[in-house]
Amino acid sequence: MTKRGIFITFEGPEGSGKSTQLRMLGKKLRGKNRPVLETAEPGGTPIGLQIRRVLLDAKNQELCPTAELLLMFAARAQNIDQAILPALATGHIVLCDRFTDSTLVYQGAARGLGAEVVYEVDRIACRGLVPDLTLVIDIDVETGLARAHRRNERAQDVETRLDEQSLEFHHKVRAAYQQLAEDEPKRVKVIDGSREEADVAQSVLNAVQPLLAH
Repeated sequence: MTKRGIFITFEGPEGSGKSTQLRMLGKKLRGKNRPVLETAEPGGTPIGLQIRRVLLDAKNQELCPTAELLLMFAARAQNIDQAILPALATGHIVLCDRFTDSTLVYQGAARGLGAEVVYEVDRIACRGLVPDLTLVIDIDVETGLARAHRRNERAQDVETRLDEQSLEFHHKVRAAYQQLAEDEPKRVKVIDGSREEADVAQSVLNAVQPLLAH
């Protein structure tokens, strides 16, 4: 798959601050006159947002792991075709809040569906599109969940189905991210998200800088 832009994804456990860091990086890059597309998964397009509501609504507890996996990739396929590939083709830096690594970690590892199933659907939905760089904003599970719950209460958010999974589920998520970084050290960089926002942002910028030089 040919592209001229740069594709950077942000990953991490619930409450890690990855979405904030994505927005901060986007602002810095625009300040340097770089064209940027910020997107999120599930979501990113009107159709993707409708799928997101099904996936994350706390009422939908009966959603089975396989349906969850396929819905994640349905939203992703739409985002790729409608937003991500057109932006990359015109030289944009695409910053995406979650991508296939999230599905690998949440549905593949924590739900127990396995990496092979995730990669099989990825082959169909993403057609070879892999991030140039993936930043995992890491934080301990208890701190992250406490942050996420405070955020949800403030926003009176109903998209809390994944936040409300068991503590064991969230520990599996964090462990799977750490394993992913060990398996793919060139692409996946872990950044300590427990520090001050500005310090985390500096680490993010340091990790992105080599890509910007090309």
